[in-house]
Amino acid sequence: MAREFQRGHKARIGDLTPGTDLYVGVQIGGPGLTVDISCFGLDADERLSDDRYFIFFNQPKSPEESIQLLGPQAGDTESFRVTLERIPAHIRKLSFTATIDGAGQMSQIGPGYIRIVAGGEEVARYAFDGSEFTTERAVMLGDFYLKDVWRFAAVGQGFDGGLEALLKNFGGEVAEEEPAAAQPQSTPPPFAPPAQASAPAPVPSFGVPAAPQAPQAPEVPQAPQVPLAPQVPQVPPASQPAPSFGAPAAVTPQQMHSVPTMVAPMAPTTPPGGVVPPPAPAPALYGQPPQFGQAPGQPAPAAASPGQPYPAPHGQQPPAPYGQQPPGMVTGVPLGVPQSGGGLQAAVNLYKEVATGRRWTSQNHQLVRVDLGQDSAPVLARQGSMVMYQGKVDFSYKGAGFAGRIVGNATGQEMQLMRCTGRGQVFLAENSAHLHPIELQGDSICVSAERVLAFDESLRYEVRRIEGHGIPGGALFTMVFQGTGTVVVMTHGTPVVLPVTPTTFADSDAIVAWSAASQVIVSSQVRLRHNAYPGHSGESVNLQFRGAPGNFIVVQPYEL
Repeated sequence: MAREFQRGHKARIGDLTPGTDLYVGVQIGGPGLTVDISCFGLDADERLSDDRYFIFFNQPKSPEESIQLLGPQAGDTESFRVTLERIPAHIRKLSFTATIDGAGQMSQIGPGYIRIVAGGEEVARYAFDGSEFTTERAVMLGDFYLKDVWRFAAVGQGFDGGLEALLKNFGGEVAEEEPAAAQPQSTPPPFAPPAQASAPAPVPSFGVPAAPQAPQAPEVPQAPQVPLAPQVPQVPPASQPAPSFGAPAAVTPQQMHSVPTMVAPMAPTTPPGGVVPPPAPAPALYGQPPQFGQAPGQPAPAAASPGQPYPAPHGQQPPAPYGQQPPGMVTGVPLGVPQSGGGLQAAVNLYKEVATGRRWTSQNHQLVRVDLGQDSAPVLARQGSMVMYQGKVDFSYKGAGFAGRIVGNATGQEMQLMRCTGRGQVFLAENSAHLHPIELQGDSICVSAERVLAFDESLRYEVRRIEGHGIPGGALFTMVFQGTGTVVVMTHGTPVVLPVTPTTFADSDAIVAWSAASQVIVSSQVRLRHNAYPGHSGESVNLQFRGAPGNFIVVQPYEL
């Protein structure tokens, strides 16, 4: 099944397919539009330093044929063959572009895509349409770029000036009058599907690396190629040397990809240290406590020993105390400088965003990212909690069609919500509070209203009032969430999850959340103190919890 990309998504080619012989298909067009599709081979400075790697209709292949223009086939407007292992070392990026020849704008195009096919199977697709553009006449659709390993990025960035602006962006120039050199007609490569008049060509099958095929004598006709069948190498005659397909390009220090990171690999990659996280556990049974403080679908972190920092969620490395070496770093290496080397890039990489391809991703203890557009489900978040966003995201506050004080009107705690819709990524935080995404899978949980940061609009929720004399404001308001989705809970510091027993009490300021099946009773205790101020009774208010085994409460190390 093809992996769907959105603008800004990136992934390693190795996570999509083990093959390096790839088919790249582009489908783009619109009524009355003529669109030219090209590929630019760029150097480490992202410049077209060698015009032999500008692959278009008048130059259909690179010198070593690592990039070849195949033409329309298999339902694609244009197609390419890319053999990654044969790309020379000075080419660090392949940028696939589309430009309008003549009148028109990219806003007039219909639904299109750029896709990657390996071994006859589509492994990645970035879909787009004219609504993503305005007056652009040229657009960069997708990039293959070398950063340790070859990767793919969905770009979707346009230029108003058309091909000329695109060439200038890559450091090239447009010639005034340059006659097109006649290209000799050659036999279509054996990996390309045969042309058919009545039916579209099948998906190419050359994506899986196959043994090299010996050259055939000119007088011997080529045997028809069977799609999806591996090529069997033939033994060359003694008088003819075996063909050489070139050695893999040497990996030199990579350059940061110029497109801002929006979403990292769609599939989880191996984290630093080479330890692969365990598979996601089965959904919790109804009434069982969710794994608090972890990413949705991830196993719970190991409990911290007394005096030790609480383990970071999602397989991340916990930050070291100020002035100390991070865990696992060799003593003597300056803080912020990895063992592999220093420099600005090495320091920045220590704090780069965490991407798992999931809807909710914790960046650290105090920052969470939500990806919008994956399932077109909006998110409700505390107003003012957005610290950054990328993409086309709309924020609806109080006004027509949306009650900005959904909870505030009911609780009196002035909790104003905003509705986040669109396609992109939104980063949320609130006063450096610790954030804990909790994924519900048909179960329910009660959360103190002032401890809620954000939640999926797909969840059903209601506000309940717990009245009691001595509670600040006269009552404690809680939100009950039920259904399938995620709610992000805020805490002061690292919380603790405790089972409910007949003698479980919690301070009303310290309680964060509890299982929905638990019964809550306000318990007041009056203690006369000799050093109490005049008129101060020393009264304290606790909440008593009762419930069957399996119920729980979540308490934070904080109180007013």
